[in-house]
Order: sequence, then structure tokens, then C-alpha cells
Amino acid sequence: MDASSSNFDEMFDSDGRTRPAYAEYCRWYNEQPPEFLRRKNREADDSFRRTGITFNVYGEDAAEERLIPFDMVPRIITASEWRKLSRGIEQRVRALNSFLYDLYHRQEIVRAGRLPERLLRSNDAWLANMVGFTPPGGIYTHIVGIDLVRTGPDEFFVLEDNARTPSGVSYMLENRETMMGMFPDLFSRVAVESVSNYPRRLARSLAACVPPAFTGGKPTVAVLTPGIYNSAYFEHAFLADQMGAELVEGSDLRVVGGRVQMRTTRGYQPIDVLYRRVDDEYLDPLTFNPDSALGVPGIMDVYRAGGITIANAPGTGVADDKAIYSFMPEIVEFYTGEKPLLPNVQTWRCADKDALGYVLDNLAELVVKEVHGSGGYGMLIGPTSSKREIEAFRAKLVARPENYIAQPTLALSTCPIYTAKGLAPRHLDLRPFVLVSPEGIDITPGGLTRVALKKGSLVVNSSQGGGTKDTWVLKD
Repeated sequence: MDASSSNFDEMFDSDGRTRPAYAEYCRWYNEQPPEFLRRKNREADDSFRRTGITFNVYGEDAAEERLIPFDMVPRIITASEWRKLSRGIEQRVRALNSFLYDLYHRQEIVRAGRLPERLLRSNDAWLANMVGFTPPGGIYTHIVGIDLVRTGPDEFFVLEDNARTPSGVSYMLENRETMMGMFPDLFSRVAVESVSNYPRRLARSLAACVPPAFTGGKPTVAVLTPGIYNSAYFEHAFLADQMGAELVEGSDLRVVGGRVQMRTTRGYQPIDVLYRRVDDEYLDPLTFNPDSALGVPGIMDVYRAGGITIANAPGTGVADDKAIYSFMPEIVEFYTGEKPLLPNVQTWRCADKDALGYVLDNLAELVVKEVHGSGGYGMLIGPTSSKREIEAFRAKLVARPENYIAQPTLALSTCPIYTAKGLAPRHLDLRPFVLVSPEGIDITPGGLTRVALKKGSLVVNSSQGGGTKDTWVLKD
């Protein structure tokens, strides 16, 4: 074990002793012959390759699909830690849904002076044609991913919110299936909460969100994918198959008799709930991008008339904006009347003159992100950047300060990964997945742990070459 890191190590304390959450796992690990572990590590790679779990790494010369590296050392969270996280996640998700309803209705938070109106005017994700419309059941964010980071024994922070189309749940499920297949005896020794019923829970949650036009019986749920060339197509197909839902593309759908219907061998059949993995811009060429071939002409008219539920609701992407994120403590308090149980990372809004001055003076120590950016792109990590990169980013900041926020470089926790030389600490984050319906909020115990595979790297995104781990929540 490389104990050189000064960051909080989730498996070992500063004296190299195993933390209680990992005690039984480490006993098991130390009992295994080294050659057995090496062989199992190779088997894991082979398993993922056979399954076809890939991800496009955009921005490279050959942006081909490649395997997402999987690390076979689990990330373990105690039952009491999970209860605390769950309360904070539920509070935040409730606030997000109330916030989105308010933004598209009376905008009380703007009237109260708690959120600047300019954040809506300058936000492409805010959709004017959602104003005054309430989605079926009043639910905007049917599936949410809340990205968390840890910095100490009891210190968790929300890094960002994913309310538009959070991805990665298929990797959470495949990671668990792979681990259970390789190490069945390990799961008999360590009692871990199940995640395998997520597809059934997702199907049940979506089915509870039927539109006013639903006439009874079993709701028809479909997954709308951009197609096989999308980087997350594996996940779209996987979830549709696991839910027993139809996987459809825009060309399979048309508006017939005021309903969105899909082509089947028995003719066109109405869809009640559409879990779309197509961005707003491409959802309806009659409403948004007229050149889109990925969506369904007229679907927004059907939606507003109560003929279909779209999950997540169009316009939810405004909540993913990193400038909006910086106001989340105020948003949580405004809509819940409570202080946030999960704090934000300290954030400087570069649109503010004083904040911009501080950021420009301290670029070498800060992380700077585009407010609309995602996937680890368009950001500066000051401590690991060259002087030339910092100066180039300084020019971007000065030219468009409102396009950026800045945060301190967090001392992210580490968890060991398996390497040829043994266990070595690497930085990680966690994306729990949350289902929302009129019946309530359902948080899957665990989530997707993303891990930076390069020593010292803070970038965990799969699109930037990071890997994943199985996430265990221990049973009481």
C-alpha cells in the first residue's frame, strides 16, 4: 500500500490501520494468493470487453469507443454514513424539483431577490415554452444523479447536480454483477445492500408518472435513444432491456390521434411515458432545432396537452448550470425552510467583479469550470496546469467572466485501486442515483464510484480516461 497521500484514505488511517468499514474485506483480500488476484483482474477486463461496455472518449484524434477501466477493489460506505447521505440527497432533490416548478411558474425565488434573473435570461437550457406548464404529477426530475466528493471522515460535499439526463447507472449495475460473479464467497462474508433491483424500481417509478391521457391497464414505457453512435447507447439498450421497456429512436415514433405512438408489428401503439436520452434541442424539430432527425415532430404539443410524460422534463437542464449550483444553499433553504444537510463546495461566481479579481489573482491554486460545461471538459485545474495553460485560461476569463465559476482544489479522498505492485491510493467521487415520482423519492443504496486511475489526478470522468469501482453500502 502506497501511503504517501496526505488526503483522507477511506480504507486505511494515517497509521496504516484498516478502517472498520473495510475490516472484513481486507481480511479476505489478505487471504487471497497474489496470482488469484492477478487472474481475477484480467478476468474483469475480459468480462467488460465481452459485454461491450464502452464509452467514447471525445476530443481525441480517433474518438473510438474504448473500454471503461474497472477496478476490482470496492469502495465501501457504512450504513450510518449512507443514512446521513440519503437524508441530504433527498432534501436536495426535493428542493431541485420545487425550484424547477417555481422557475417555470411565478419565479418567487427571483421576486424575493434570492436568485438573479440574468441566470435565466443567459441560460440556453431554460425553455420559454415550458412556462406555465406543469408536468404530469408535478415531477420535473424523474432520474437525478448527485455527484458527491469526500474530504474527511464526516465531510461530504455536493460537487454538481445532474438533473437533465444523468448517465452511468448501467456501469453501477455491471460493476456489481461482475464482482458477484468473480467473488461470490466475498459477498457471503460481507453483507452489502443490493443494487440489482434498480431497473425494476426505475420501471415502477416511471410507470407511476402516467400522463392525464392514460386510460388504465399497464402503462407503456419506452426509452428514446439517439441511436447506436451515441456514446451512451450501451446504457440506453441495457436499461430498456432490463426494464422490459421498448427501445426506440425518433424514426420509430409519430404523432397519431393526439398521442405519441411507436411502430410495432401490430401497427402504431401509444406510449405513456418516454424516458428520453435525447437532449432538449433535438427532441422536437417543430419546437426546437428544425434540422433534428433524432426527435419526434409535434411531441411538445402532445406533452403540453397531457398526452405523454417525458422523463426528465424538458427544461430541467437549467438546474445543471454551475452558476445555478453556486446558489443551491439558498435554493435548498428557500424551498425547504431548512439549512442544507449536504454543503456545496465553496464557489466564486466570476460574473461578480470582486470574485473575478480573486480568481484571477489565484488561478494557480483554483479549479475553474465553464458554467455549462460537463464531462471534465472546458476546465482548468490550476495546481496541475502549466504557466502557459493558466495564462491562456486567464484570457478566456477576462473575455467572458460570466461563463465561469471557480472552486478551491479539494483534498479529495482516496481509495486504493489494484495495481501490479499492490494497492495504491487514487482519488474518487460518487454519483448516487435518485428516482422521483408522485409516490416518493427512491435512492439506490450505492451509486457509481468514478476513480482517477492516474496517480495524483483529480479528474475522474470516464470521458477523460477515469475508471469505475463497485460501490458497497454495508447492511446494519
